[in-house]
Amino acid sequence: MIECLSDARDHSPPVRYVQAPPVRRALLFLLTACKVKDAPPIKEPYADKFERADIGGGYLATGDGYAITNGALNAKGAKNHPLWLARRLPRDVRVEFDAWSTDRRGDIKIEIFGDGRSYDPDGGAYLATGYEVVFGGWSNTKSIIARLDEHGKDLVQRSDLKVAPDKKYHWRIERKGRVIKWFVDDMTKPFLQYDDPQPLDGPGHEYLGFNNWETDTWFDNLSIVPM
Repeated sequence: MIECLSDARDHSPPVRYVQAPPVRRALLFLLTACKVKDAPPIKEPYADKFERADIGGGYLATGDGYAITNGALNAKGAKNHPLWLARRLPRDVRVEFDAWSTDRRGDIKIEIFGDGRSYDPDGGAYLATGYEVVFGGWSNTKSIIARLDEHGKDLVQRSDLKVAPDKKYHWRIERKGRVIKWFVDDMTKPFLQYDDPQPLDGPGHEYLGFNNWETDTWFDNLSIVPM
């Protein structure tokens, strides 16, 4: 199911379309029609503490698997259907939030600087529109920052730190110029750093998406600050 929001400032109920299994071409047409239109840019510090009952109209849900429970955003079994924030990110920005997984397999993930509408249509290899940031992916064996393709070669990774079940981590992701830095907890040096000679920016690369494949993951206390 796809929820289409024409404008993040419009608080009327979103229009819902039910996907029929055989209509791949119709789905692609629908995705084009359902893109986030005229989403306002973030020019001042923005925050979302998820202290409400429902996700609400400030996000574009490209599938099931997301809910707000006990004041936090839960993502489970979303199968690479991101929940996109319907606000455009600044070119240079600091994004912070708390994140955790209840599962020993870890796999906490987001997409940043994506197009705000795309998702995995068939459960195959997901080709992102931005950078995928994954902590404890592939059954908690590695963490990555990947450009466009988490299964490709254009990425940085490490495998020495694992996601501990139920441990809350504080993420800080910064981009200034062509460098993305990802900090976890109180690290003074980046957990991972990606230097992109051709940064993904401008139209098609302005949105933040909470993402998930299968494990039970959580997000809270989102903060976005232009740099």
